[in-house]
Amino acid sequence: MRKELNIHNYALLDLSSKVEYAVLALLELASHKGEKAPLTMSEITDKQPIPDRYLEQILASLRRAGLVKSQRGSRGGFVLAREPWQITLLEIVTLMEGERKEGEHIASTTPEKDLIYEIWDEANAACTKVLRRYTLQDLCEQLEARRQQGPMYYI
Repeated sequence: MRKELNIHNYALLDLSSKVEYAVLALLELASHKGEKAPLTMSEITDKQPIPDRYLEQILASLRRAGLVKSQRGSRGGFVLAREPWQITLLEIVTLMEGERKEGEHIASTTPEKDLIYEIWDEANAACTKVLRRYTLQDLCEQLEARRQQGPMYYI
């Protein structure tokens, strides 16, 4: 008897914890963009389910890459270094996961391999296009719209 594959629940693009936590932290910073005071790590972890030690590493990576700025002192914390509309999901994924080399295709292997690699390259290009299209600003706006659509309870 043949086992039926559930292709509807199969994910080709896996969301790592590192990328998820980076996006959550950046979303929190973006949602406080207009405020004068920077956000502390504890303020970020109060709102987002990110382990403290992991957040420290993520913010350090984001700071080195120029996406966030850190301010020291009693009023210190973190702020976005650029506007939310200037930061794409593709940039965040690439930063957190590292740049991946383009597939190395051995020249003139076989027509079958060429066909397979062409399709995988097309799938990768589609994925890249989607991640490049969305910015932190887009996510903030969609999140706000979802919050406003939430259930209303009246007494």
